[in-house]
Amino acid sequence: MKFAIAGAGAMGCRFAYQLKQSGQEVILIDRWPAHIEAIRQNGLHVDWNGQEVVEQFPIYYPEEVTEQVDVVIVFTKAMQLADMLSAIQPVFGPDTAVVCLLNGLGHELVMKQYVAEENLVMGSTIWSAALDGPGRAVLHGVGSLSLQNFVDTPNARAKTQAIVAALDAAGLHASYSENVKAAIWRKACVNACGNAPTALLECDLGGFFDNPYTEELVSAIAQEFTAVAATQGVEFDPAELTQFIISASLKIREHHASMYQDLIINRRLTEVDYINGAVTRIGEAAGIPTPVNRTITQLVHMKELLLGAQ
Repeated sequence: MKFAIAGAGAMGCRFAYQLKQSGQEVILIDRWPAHIEAIRQNGLHVDWNGQEVVEQFPIYYPEEVTEQVDVVIVFTKAMQLADMLSAIQPVFGPDTAVVCLLNGLGHELVMKQYVAEENLVMGSTIWSAALDGPGRAVLHGVGSLSLQNFVDTPNARAKTQAIVAALDAAGLHASYSENVKAAIWRKACVNACGNAPTALLECDLGGFFDNPYTEELVSAIAQEFTAVAATQGVEFDPAELTQFIISASLKIREHHASMYQDLIINRRLTEVDYINGAVTRIGEAAGIPTPVNRTITQLVHMKELLLGAQ
């Protein structure tokens, strides 16, 4: 298969590197000039669990790509999704699958404006990654991912299962899901608990989840997510969800979450409106109050203003 990674940030680099190592053809698409130039000049430098390696990739600005691919995996920031999909239309053939692995909720509404539903694949991943400057990816630890075709037809299912097989062969621990919507909501709750608070407190996951006050806050976030998810046909046990979030986060305790990387390191605007803010909006529409997630969203926006994030 020929893969295009649309959004060659930390996670995009992880998937690109592992796919290429498994023998797949991979191109990168991004808009960060320094990152693009570094990879074009020196290749992608990868810290692979402590081992330094370099891999060469073709990398393009969205407007430069013209060749069609078999699979596009989207790893943009949520607020950049529509712009990316609009710009890379030339890579979409009639059967090109487009895989969405973004953090947060509601991305299918944007995807359907640019991608035929038969070709749309939704997914969730708990892999982590980081960038240590332009053209430098830090890929430590383990993770997994699950995918499901957006419409349940034999062709869409077969296409998705073939993508799952390729990703699994790349060591990405991929599986086919019959209910990826639940996995997406669960991941969104994990992000709601770990991303925004660690950006606000300016700490890694271990610093937050080792704190004696954390479990009460995580429980409150999980209870709000559980109530709102139920209106979307997704059921959780809030106590089980709370313990899952704490346990999963402590396994990567030294990791700085993406919102920390965006806001604290790079002074960029965050995806909070698609995570804590999204559950607040969906809750409002269903008449369910979400005061904890609303407050966290407001605090992140206040910090964005204070730090001059752009």
